[in-house]
Amino acid sequence: MQSDYPPIENHGLIGDLQTSALIAQDGTIDWFCAPRFDSPSVFASLLDRNSGGYCRIRPERDDVVARQLYLPGTAILITRFMSPEGVGELMDFMPVTGKEPTDRHRIVRVLRTVRGHMRYTFECKPAFDYARARHEVVSHPQGVQFRSGPHRLNLCPVRSEHVGDAQITDHAVRYTIDAAEGDDGGLILETGAEYPPCAVPPEEIWQLYDQTRSFWREWVGRSQYRGRWRENVERSAITLKLMTYAPTGALIAAPTAGLPEQVGGERNWDYRFTWLRDASFSVRSLLGLGYHDETRQFMYWLRDRIADSAPKIMYRIDGDTDLAEESLPHLEGYRGSSPVRIGNDANGQLQLDIFGEVMDAFLRASDTGLRPAWDGWRKTVQTIDWLCDNWSRPDDGIWESRSGREHNTYGRVMSWVAFDRAIRLADRLGLPADVHRWSAARDAVYLDVMNNGWDEKEQTFVQRYGSSVVDAALLYMPIVGFVSPTDPKWLSTLDAIDRHLVSDSLVYRYDPLQSPDGLAGNEGTFSMCTFWYVDALARSGRLDDAQLAFEKMLTYGNHLGLYSEEIGPTGEQLGNFPQAFSHLGLINAAMKLDSYL
Repeated sequence: MQSDYPPIENHGLIGDLQTSALIAQDGTIDWFCAPRFDSPSVFASLLDRNSGGYCRIRPERDDVVARQLYLPGTAILITRFMSPEGVGELMDFMPVTGKEPTDRHRIVRVLRTVRGHMRYTFECKPAFDYARARHEVVSHPQGVQFRSGPHRLNLCPVRSEHVGDAQITDHAVRYTIDAAEGDDGGLILETGAEYPPCAVPPEEIWQLYDQTRSFWREWVGRSQYRGRWRENVERSAITLKLMTYAPTGALIAAPTAGLPEQVGGERNWDYRFTWLRDASFSVRSLLGLGYHDETRQFMYWLRDRIADSAPKIMYRIDGDTDLAEESLPHLEGYRGSSPVRIGNDANGQLQLDIFGEVMDAFLRASDTGLRPAWDGWRKTVQTIDWLCDNWSRPDDGIWESRSGREHNTYGRVMSWVAFDRAIRLADRLGLPADVHRWSAARDAVYLDVMNNGWDEKEQTFVQRYGSSVVDAALLYMPIVGFVSPTDPKWLSTLDAIDRHLVSDSLVYRYDPLQSPDGLAGNEGTFSMCTFWYVDALARSGRLDDAQLAFEKMLTYGNHLGLYSEEIGPTGEQLGNFPQAFSHLGLINAAMKLDSYL
């Protein structure tokens, strides 16, 4: 039933920089993939409450109030259970892995009773390979192992006299824990282990806790942000770090798949991949916060993608391009939202804007002294030369419409950015290129947008040539310097966006009724676009409006400061969660406001 599903926003995120897990406010791990972000799921009850798989620790009482918070400056999630009988705390974290890919990943669940007495129920029922693979449960003297083909999941309890006898079936493990004030317990879930499970000494748990806390606080301490929204920016930065695959530096768009943009609808996509656009946007955020090492690592990954003869719009975190889309009909989908999709066929689309975002990232990275090697520059030159011949083609657009290709204004604007940044990079670093050809192409694109992307009657730039509708992607025009933020053409466009796409400071990316995208239904407001709106308002001199819109947007974050892709009519979060696009937007908007206030 739909009521069995927690709201999307009622979750916290933990991770180890190679994969991650979502934990609901009732103490349930209802999404976890291993060994990588884009691997098949082990727990997926977020997409099917009955058969998706889960791991749950919760009090037996029904009158418990649950609250979640992060240990400040870390990715350690604390779920507090409060009742008249007692208060318990569940601390969840994943010890950070190294930069070498590994199958071994651990979720540590530490259970403490801080007041009175509590009785907890523990249940673990994995469902390997998106609940397509069967498994068996094997009991060992000091733990339990779930086996499914080559896959293993060890359940290693902390030694405690309060753990009762486990009830083991073919598919699940269940037991109770009695704990009085001051008692500590818990367990470790471990994937990829080549040995039987064994009980964990309490001191090992706390050693892992200290190491994880130290890692995150040291990383956060490197941030150079000192603005007025430090807590929000810090949480967004940690969230982005949690979505970064350490072995390659690739940033995924979101750690989930199949969460709907409209509950009950078909707009359910897999976002566990790296979009060149999203990841390029991250360079601005990372550099603004002072994270130069992360910027460099990602730029190396990006350089290798540009070296492809025909860059894709998205990749797997290891650079693979096999993202074939398929549906999982055996999963009912979040609150009946089907089909549940894995993979993403949008990978085959042509989106000309990605070249602008990539070249803007290259130019910004050069500020840190990162200079392209000769082979990398040759590939970049080939890419820009290709764009000289192809910028006038219709494309699928930034929003990955499945209704066919159009002459999209945003694609043209970002093609201009690609030429402009490539010219600057060649001049700045003294690198050989046909700058005259690139300059001619840049000017041709600019005139093309002014002649065909402007609607004289409506006095606005438009979403696509020949139309009269606006698109929130136009908000990026002054951000990249295509137009002055005080140009009358831009100010009238901003007014049109206010009229047609803004609802109480929240921004829709487009109107599906006016701009059919090949899919049924509607969607919520797009959080990234709202943060772009804040930036555009500030640049255009509407500083009070910008600050108010930003402060309102902060109220739509969940209880932990996390954002999904979209916001629904009553403030609910929609789409995959949390969303890198949204958190990148928050950081950049905060830094822009700080520069004006």
